[in-house]
Amino acid sequence: MQFRIAAYGEVRDENGRVLLTRRTRGREAGPWHLPGGVIDHGEPPKRAAGRLVGEHTGYEVAVDAPLEAVAVARRGVHTNAIIYAATVAGSPGGDFEGDAAEWVEPARAAAESHSPFVSACLHLADDRLAGRVDKAPQETRPVPPAKAKKGRRRRGQRFGAYGVVADGAGRILLARIAEGYPGGGTWHLPGGGVDFGESPRAAVSREIYEETGQEALVGELLNVTSFRHRRAIGPEGYPLDWHGVRAIYSATVPDPSAAQVVEAAGGSTSESRWWDADALDDLPLSAAVEDALQVVDLKNLAAQA
Repeated sequence: MQFRIAAYGEVRDENGRVLLTRRTRGREAGPWHLPGGVIDHGEPPKRAAGRLVGEHTGYEVAVDAPLEAVAVARRGVHTNAIIYAATVAGSPGGDFEGDAAEWVEPARAAAESHSPFVSACLHLADDRLAGRVDKAPQETRPVPPAKAKKGRRRRGQRFGAYGVVADGAGRILLARIAEGYPGGGTWHLPGGGVDFGESPRAAVSREIYEETGQEALVGELLNVTSFRHRRAIGPEGYPLDWHGVRAIYSATVPDPSAAQVVEAAGGSTSESRWWDADALDDLPLSAAVEDALQVVDLKNLAAQA
């Protein structure tokens, strides 16, 4: 199994048309594609979206907030993709030689052959978009990185889905990273890697349950963050050039119970617990929690529970 991370730009004009690309083979036009593609190792997805839209369409764009994270699993390759809102910031280059780009009415794109990422952009049902795989975690989790060539450090890349989880009382649900893992001992957002064939939304729901025992309702995509650790050392015992991308969602638990780890595989979470907001200042928090608390209001989230 192979895992990839991609970034795409949803670019619309003042008339609501979407900027799409397609290749022409002879007299036949291929399917419509959302401009974007696979990100480079260590590259922030937002920056990648701007670069890739430019490479595929010739337009310089300003990339805004992430709209959604989706996945496609096909022929042993699972692609996690972030779709960003973007606006045109410059005219196409005169010597551009990329794919044929066109402003397309959404109804036309929907009626003609198109990629699953166009379906996600247009909010269309599409069986090619990954849902949830009913398999044991150990059967679907990615394999360790292959041995690096001589003189190069092994590379690892992971796409995870995490939740800022609140209950009606305004408490936040956190999971503690087990010792021996990067960040061991710190309190982290419940979540983890997206399994093969699983959507990011399904993944965060599953991970919240495995790490805390809570049945959560997953809400909006709040943010997408990324990091690179060139010498990360985990349970494997050897250093990795590690690149992580996190999709962070809001989530609520209408009927909370005492948090407990129920995960059947893994072991990266030592304990989980509900915390009052005023207790967070005294806790060792992960960078992901710190970042999340800057973009979410726990009181407003609690009102949704």
